[in-house]
This record gives sequence, C-alpha cells and structure tokens, in this order.
Amino acid sequence: MAAPQYDLDDLDDRLVSAVSTKDPDAVRECLGDGADPNTSGPDGLPLLCAAVAGFDHETAGALTEAGADFGAELPDGTTPLLRAVDLGSPALVGAMLGRDSRLRIAEADQQRLLDLARHWYETGEAEELRRRTGASGPVTRRLTADDEYTDVEEVSLGGLTVRAGHGSVLTLLEREFGVQAPVAELVARAVPYAEPDEMHVNWSDARGALALRRSPQDWSALTALRHHPDPVHRRFLASVLWSRNSLAGIQDRQDTGQEVEFLAMWARDEPDAQVLARVLVAYTCDDHEDQEAIGLRYADHPDPLVRREVPYCLIPWQTPPSEAATAALLALARDPDSGVRLNMAQLFAQPRDLTPSIREALLALVRDPDPDVRGRAAGSLACSHDRTADVTEAFVALLDEEDQILRLEGAFGLAVRDDPRTDHAYERVGPLGPGFEHDHRVSAHWHYRRRNRPTGAGGPLDV
Repeated sequence: MAAPQYDLDDLDDRLVSAVSTKDPDAVRECLGDGADPNTSGPDGLPLLCAAVAGFDHETAGALTEAGADFGAELPDGTTPLLRAVDLGSPALVGAMLGRDSRLRIAEADQQRLLDLARHWYETGEAEELRRRTGASGPVTRRLTADDEYTDVEEVSLGGLTVRAGHGSVLTLLEREFGVQAPVAELVARAVPYAEPDEMHVNWSDARGALALRRSPQDWSALTALRHHPDPVHRRFLASVLWSRNSLAGIQDRQDTGQEVEFLAMWARDEPDAQVLARVLVAYTCDDHEDQEAIGLRYADHPDPLVRREVPYCLIPWQTPPSEAATAALLALARDPDSGVRLNMAQLFAQPRDLTPSIREALLALVRDPDPDVRGRAAGSLACSHDRTADVTEAFVALLDEEDQILRLEGAFGLAVRDDPRTDHAYERVGPLGPGFEHDHRVSAHWHYRRRNRPTGAGGPLDV
C-alpha cells in the first residue's frame, strides 16, 4: 500500500534538512524510509547539487546509490557529475560514479568529463579561477581532508572555491573509463605533491593507478625512475612499489620475486636517506635472503628515518634473529631517536617468549622518557608470555602515570596475568568515556573477573 502523500512530503522535507546539514546518516535513513533521491532543494535544483557544492562526498554517494541522477541536465547545461569534476574533489567524483560507470555513461559524456578534468589540471586552479571570476591577485589556499585518507588544498578566489585535486580526478576518470595514461604522465601528476607527507590526493591516486599496472612496458618505465636525478621521483617509485607489494596479498599474486630482487639491489646503493627509508619500507613487505645483511648495513645510519626501518629487516617472520641481528636490535632499543625506540618497543612483541636480554630492553623502554614508547613497550610486555616479577612490577608502576592510557596498559598487563591487584588497577585507570567499548584492554578486565569468580557464583559481571 502506497504511503500517504503527506508522509512522503514530510520525508522529502527531512531529506532536504539532512542534506543541508551534511548529515549522511540521516540522509541514508530518509532514503531507506522512501524519500525521493531526486528531490529538489529550495533553489529548485536536485539535492545532489547541494551535496556537490558542499564537497559532501558521503551524502553525494548516498544519494546516487539510492538512484539520484548524476547525469541530469541542469539549467546551465551542466550535470551534477560535471559540477563535481569542476570542483576538483576526487572523493566527491568517486562517490558519485559508483560501480560500472563505464557502462552507465555514454562515451560522449565520458569524454566531456575527461576533457573538463584535463583542462583544470593543465590550466591550474589559480589561472582557471582568475579566468572565471575576472579577479586578480593571489589565491588563498588551505589544506583540508578530501576523505579519510587523503588531503588536498582548497583554492579560493573571487568568491569561488575549488579543490586542487583535478590531477587525481583525471586519473580516477581514466581508470573508470579504460583510458591508460603514459607512466611518465602519471608520475608528473604526482611528484609536485610529495610534501609534506605524501597524503595529497594527486600523489596517492597516481601511485594507486601505477600499482595496478602489470605490463613489461610499464615495469620498464617505472624502474627507470630508480636512476632519476630528482630524489622525489625515486621516492615516488618506492611508494608505488610499496603499494604493489601491499596489493599482492589482497590479489593473491605470486609474481613478486622480481620486485623484491629489484628493491634489494636498490637498497644497497640508494644515496638519499628519505628515499632509502621508503625503499626499505617496500622491501620489507616480503621476506628476502639478504634482509639481515641490508639491515646490518644500515643499523648505524646517520639518519633516523633509515634506522627506523632497519628493525623490520632484522626480525625474521618465522625464525629467531641471529646473534648479530639481536645485538643490533638491542642497540637500536637504546637509539637517541624516539621513533626508532618506538618501533623497537612494538617489534619486540613478536617473540612471545622473551629472552632475558629482550626482557631487559623492554623494561628499559617502559621507563622511556617518551610516553608513546612507554605505552608501546608496555603493550609488548603485556602480550608476551613473560610472568617474571620484574615485568609484573613494571605494570604496577604504570598505575602511577598521569597518562590514562599508560595506566590502562598497566592494568591490562596485570589482568592477563590474573594478578590479584587487577580490580584496584582498573579503579586507578578511571572512567574512559566513549570509544573504548570494544577495547581489548577494557574487555580484559571482564575476562579476568569471569576467570576469578568464586566457585558457584553466578549472575552478570558489572564491569
């Protein structure tokens, strides 16, 4: 039976309100209740246009998934999807395209989208904004998150704002529409955006596109970057190879041997510390017979970025480290760089049965000046099989820390050891607030009390 008209009107009004307040959960609820995804807003345009104008990729994705027409012709001759491409947000464009876009969009419309993205990319956001607005002077830029994982600049001039992700949008559209850009062009889209942290959408999406390329010609063009005079180009190559190795497990690929050998050779002679660190990150995604030798080669490297990656070379996946590797690891646990010590504090958790020397190293790291190192070392000790008194007392000492998370690590270490001071330890932790409902350190208290209930006791545990 059809819903009464006033109910539908109310639903659509709720949908308008949810879109205007950028509440994607409320949008999905309204759509699930039957609201029309093609509802018009107060300006007479489809609500999808409001989501696009607000860079609200989650709402735009929810609307298009529910059937909103991203190809609807608007009074100015554009479409909602064209407007999204215009604004330069790959998260927005990707959310609207959904699956099988190549089958759902006519070839002429595909070309129009590609041409618009390429025009912005080749012209540049600042120049195109000057052309459109007639305004002169400098643009304003601010870094913002495009989605959960990537950043992009918002560029504003003359009352218009776009995002500087048109290179990424072009890469995304090419992948969706079966267009294969030359390797050199994808590299050129990425390398201007390496700084500060390789999280820019143009870097990230070019890297992802190249990680999927498998032809011998692509491999040859990529590996030629190893000898590029610009370290950023070499760093980009290392980043692409890391992505390829990360995808290998997901795609169940068995052809990674060539890449690991290439990385091993590269690791031996890369002169730039930042690039070398990235090479080691990619190299240690797989086991290789030379990893220990390469790790020992760089154990005392002057740059901490390199030393932070050395432990991953020295701790094998399935066998204990050699005597030489163990000595190097223990030295790295005393490294002046807190980032190196942090990695050591985590990696020492891999062998659950601690040797006396590793136990002493972790006990020293639990007293480290850096609270992050202390917390990571406490987590490693807690998960180990070590039940010595020194380790237990280290957990007790953490209960006096000002940092609540460190107190929680201490309580967790006592709980998994069934220490009688556990209840008091969790009292010392104090209320944790939202976000810890499923934390393993919190649930450890419940399991402790369940294991240690008096014989015959029943009823729920109030934890």
